[in-house]
Amino acid sequence: MVRQYIQLRHLSTRADSFNSIITKGTIAGHQSAPLSNTTYALKDNIVTKDFLTTAASHALYNYQSPFDATVVKLLSNNGATCIGKANLDEFGMGSSNLNSYYGAVTNPFDENAVPGGSSGGSAAAVAGDIVNFSIGTDTGGSIRLPASYCNVFGFKPTYGRISRWGVIPYAQTLDTVGIISKDIDLVEKVYDVLNVEDQKDPTSLPKSVRNNMEFTEESSQLTFGIPSHFLFEEVSDHVRSKWIEVLENLIDRGHRVKFISVKAIRKALPVYYTIATSEAASNLARYDGTRYGYTSKPLNVNDHPMELIFKNRTESLGPEVRRRILLGNYTLSSESGDHYAKATELREKLTREFSSVFKMKHPLLQDSYNEEGCDLIISPTAMDVAPSVEESTTKNAENILYEYINDIFTVPISLAGLPAISVPFNGIGIQVFGQYGDDKLVLHAAKLIK
Repeated sequence: MVRQYIQLRHLSTRADSFNSIITKGTIAGHQSAPLSNTTYALKDNIVTKDFLTTAASHALYNYQSPFDATVVKLLSNNGATCIGKANLDEFGMGSSNLNSYYGAVTNPFDENAVPGGSSGGSAAAVAGDIVNFSIGTDTGGSIRLPASYCNVFGFKPTYGRISRWGVIPYAQTLDTVGIISKDIDLVEKVYDVLNVEDQKDPTSLPKSVRNNMEFTEESSQLTFGIPSHFLFEEVSDHVRSKWIEVLENLIDRGHRVKFISVKAIRKALPVYYTIATSEAASNLARYDGTRYGYTSKPLNVNDHPMELIFKNRTESLGPEVRRRILLGNYTLSSESGDHYAKATELREKLTREFSSVFKMKHPLLQDSYNEEGCDLIISPTAMDVAPSVEESTTKNAENILYEYINDIFTVPISLAGLPAISVPFNGIGIQVFGQYGDDKLVLHAAKLIK
């Protein structure tokens, strides 16, 4: 079972040292560190010197990084111990964690259901009590969805808060490192450790911006917004009833709930898949097998380089990755029109619409406040509980379409770069998100949902 949660070959490299840590009850040299006595699993698209980094792809089956990602260094310096690399959908592309070269991940919360993706291994390692917390990445919901399906907390911070240095990119304007745990207080501790500027990452928020960011004070009366464009008929009755129960509980505790309008949500999915696949096609062009990673055979003088590259990529990349690369290359081709630029314009419109409904101003977009706005926005994380493995492995057009559509609650938040968390509530995930930079309020709100 452990093999399906974490790649066992990575775990075994530290088996002896891990056992000694458990025996001693402390982490040598870090007894007083904020994360001492904690262990974590690292999503296998984040590089380390100690373990291979494969992104769950045959293309990188033997890749050994010469350096540690910034998040790995920070966690180690603050007392946490990585015990292994967690499985994922190949290159982060998928929402079931069935798209991995190393096989499917089992969901400890419901072994008949998928764990969600792409950070399914990270969520399963936490749900199965293998680690105290795990680190994943969220491009369009890849932390929040598996957290929902595995009944744990999954936090995606504001884009730029946590360093992406050492993350194998899927879509660099969307990829965000985040945290999964059963303990919301531990999520906050890990976030505090990782929430620092990293000059090696050009998307990391500079210290000057961080210092000038405002934040909402914790209050006994918060206003939660419900986007009217999130009221889909496709949401299951079970999820809808739990959502209503959460809202009623918040009202009973003195908080306010109001409907808000963010019309640009209607175009979020096509905008997301235009941007994400375009950036993926560009980022994954480097995996051609000529310098490192999988190659079908050694290059010799009689081979045409392009033939070898075609063969390498065809043999080493899975069907979902190939599908998204094809979509991205089409979008970026001159014959298709300027779709990427148009999607970027619509993304900015969505970001501004979201920003306008919050009380707190956006630190990069606004100068004024909306006194009638909301503090937070609340929705389900997914339209239903986790689908069964059997349903998800039936690759007909309807199921593939559902896999994309099911991201509708998570994708808009990723496009806007907002902080969001999936909170476990009676077997489903409730998503809470806030204004850009208001991460602490989002974490506070997660503690209110019981």
